[in-house]
Amino acid sequence: MSILDELEHWSPEAKAKLYQRLKDERAGERKIFYCTNPGRTCDGQPHEGVPYNHARADQWPPIHTPAWLTFALVGGRGSGKTRTGAEYTRQMTKRTPRLALIGATNADVRDTMITGISGLESVYSNYGEKVEYQPSKRRVVFPNGCIGGVFSGEEPDRLRGPQHGFAWVDEPAHYPLIDDVWSNLLFGLRVGDDPKIAVTTTPLPKEWLKTLLNDQKTVISRVSTRANLSNLSPTFAEAILSQYEGTRLGRQEIDGELLEDVEGALWNGDLLQYATLGPEDMDRIVIAIDPAGTANRRSDETGIIAVGKRGTGRSAAAYVLRDRSGKYSPSGWATAADDLYRELRADAIVVEKNYGGDMVKSTLENSGTSARILVKTAMRSKQLRAEPVVSLYEQHRVWHIKDAGLGKLESEMLGWVPGEGDSPNRVDALVWGIEELIDTTPPGRIITPKSSGPTPSTPRRPNGLPRNRPGRNLRRAA
Repeated sequence: MSILDELEHWSPEAKAKLYQRLKDERAGERKIFYCTNPGRTCDGQPHEGVPYNHARADQWPPIHTPAWLTFALVGGRGSGKTRTGAEYTRQMTKRTPRLALIGATNADVRDTMITGISGLESVYSNYGEKVEYQPSKRRVVFPNGCIGGVFSGEEPDRLRGPQHGFAWVDEPAHYPLIDDVWSNLLFGLRVGDDPKIAVTTTPLPKEWLKTLLNDQKTVISRVSTRANLSNLSPTFAEAILSQYEGTRLGRQEIDGELLEDVEGALWNGDLLQYATLGPEDMDRIVIAIDPAGTANRRSDETGIIAVGKRGTGRSAAAYVLRDRSGKYSPSGWATAADDLYRELRADAIVVEKNYGGDMVKSTLENSGTSARILVKTAMRSKQLRAEPVVSLYEQHRVWHIKDAGLGKLESEMLGWVPGEGDSPNRVDALVWGIEELIDTTPPGRIITPKSSGPTPSTPRRPNGLPRNRPGRNLRRAA
């Protein structure tokens, strides 16, 4: 006789007791994340009723109200951001039939947000449940039928059509196309009465992240790696904390601080100084262009920077007047540069010869500009060209015009580490503009045979010629 056949002969009371026992045993295997301590003040350590590590107070999302839109969990490496994002996503599947899972790449969504050790599959297994990941359809099906679309930060246009009531966005401070990702996400966030967004990220001094954290509809939770050490390997704590404790990198990657300065960057925040002058106060103005190589949604931006100059010689100072950089077609950036040239009554447009100087000049001329076009040749790397300009900032000879919309330029300056990341188009244009206006050549003198001091008499050959010809030796030395 099978167990099912035997159960047929049990009384309803006996069946109910068996069902309750099985239910209790299953509940004992479940590991809830959010405990029931009042006031959300728990430190996450085991206590009565929850005999294992669970959510700390800083991992609790805010109480749902229409007053906020984004829950930003900004923290260090290993601080529990991913676990919080996965747990909060599970809660939100009960509130919306559709949500978005967004990572830097599709592989990041899969390996971190879904199948990772702190991802959705792991979280749901703690509750005795399973999620169904369907990579071919780019989606996750949750146990209650909620659908989670999988999106990559590399393809912001895929967010244009779908609608969502919630989104979990992981590490967005590191997306090159975050502005497009965010705007497309917001336009599709229209399911339900109270849609929300969870952002989990380590901080970088990006203009987008600064704007988000200053938004009145953003609730911020800052989490340090130290708060989560009980859930991490002791080796990690010994190797990482001991090495980076008290360092600038440690403040960013361990403490989760949003630092204005990036280690290895040529510029830092202390070099930026501001003035309230206008174009009419300048002795000369140029528009510098660093064009993108292609014209599509994934192209680099075209750098278009207006720079003015006041004074002469070593007392001259440069003033950054405008930033019209953006993603343009060739005719688009040519028109934008010409418009800025006319608006500021500039003297010339500066372009780089190495990067298709003839093509750039031709594009400008075909746009109908009447500007004088100066074609420059780059003889050195971006870093070597930028270093003399940084020196001018250190000498307080470069000023940024206040309220001129230079935020993205400044973020690129403070965040660019030579040899890392994308090409700094705004910075390149800035350097070309300042170099045209301010002499960045260090002072020096040319040494000639006469100025080098007295020389001993030179023995002569019988024909009257010197044995060693100074000009020949100088050429060799050069």
